[in-house]
Amino acid sequence: MQILPVAALLSLGSNLDDRAANIELAIQRLEAFGKVIARSSLYETEPMEMKNQAWFLNCVIALETTMTPQQLLATALSIEQSMGRQRLVPKGPRVIDIDILFFGELIENSATLTLPHPALHRRRFVLSPLAEIDPDFKHPVLKKTIRQMLDSLPPDGAVHKYQLAKGRRP
Repeated sequence: MQILPVAALLSLGSNLDDRAANIELAIQRLEAFGKVIARSSLYETEPMEMKNQAWFLNCVIALETTMTPQQLLATALSIEQSMGRQRLVPKGPRVIDIDILFFGELIENSATLTLPHPALHRRRFVLSPLAEIDPDFKHPVLKKTIRQMLDSLPPDGAVHKYQLAKGRRP
């Protein structure tokens, strides 16, 4: 039986060291497990819950993969760990953070994974880059598009497109 590929939407973020390089390395490692079919710009974003830390760079990718959601989660956690992610302080600084936002239109609620991501509709730093690559994607639970969810957010949490230094590639 052939497994058909699914487009998983992933959020990547970093606020330690060379943030852009961290995100690029994580994307390169994810490409070993699927094909990146869409990628947002980088966005510089204000920390949300734990304010006393460096600003983040965030982006969203669409990864076409034949992995299961649980396999993709294990892969994301393995990449985070291999890049030095330490979970010392909840919502604290991190070299890399990889979250599965959507796995096609799958709805799942298990002990280890909730899909769609349960907080994405409240996070401008996720919805802004997501709206760049798929503004009309409809949340399978909330039945709202990415653009509708983004437009309904209060104006807090600064999010700006990030410009890399001249001559530098993402």
